[in-house]
Amino acid sequence: MHLKIITHEKVVFDEDVTEIYTRGVDGEFGILKDHVPVMAALDIGVTKVIQNGQPKSFTTMGGVLQFKNDDAIILTTTAEPGSEIDTVRAQEALKRAQLRLSENNAQVDVKRAQAAISRAMVRLKASLNK
Repeated sequence: MHLKIITHEKVVFDEDVTEIYTRGVDGEFGILKDHVPVMAALDIGVTKVIQNGQPKSFTTMGGVLQFKNDDAIILTTTAEPGSEIDTVRAQEALKRAQLRLSENNAQVDVKRAQAAISRAMVRLKASLNK
């Protein structure tokens, strides 16, 4: 089956795979060849694919997945291969967001800080599962 991961700026991945695992807003799910057609809203998470028996991970920051006739398309605002993630930068972003939440400052946008934590954690998870 074929998978294409697309952001506003570029095509991040466009190759054949044997398995797809991702995180939808209703939980994690997987897709194998000849799966029934599906369209799902994606959550912030890691999309893992198996290609030639090897796993590859990508961050997917929300979006939508469509699967039909063994063709999968993920449209997302941001995606990056786990192999290209700067783990030091992701760890620093996680620390900054956690510090913002712990300050008990009324000016802190809690939802924004929590989203930053989620994004940083997903980036770190994807970098481990290159």
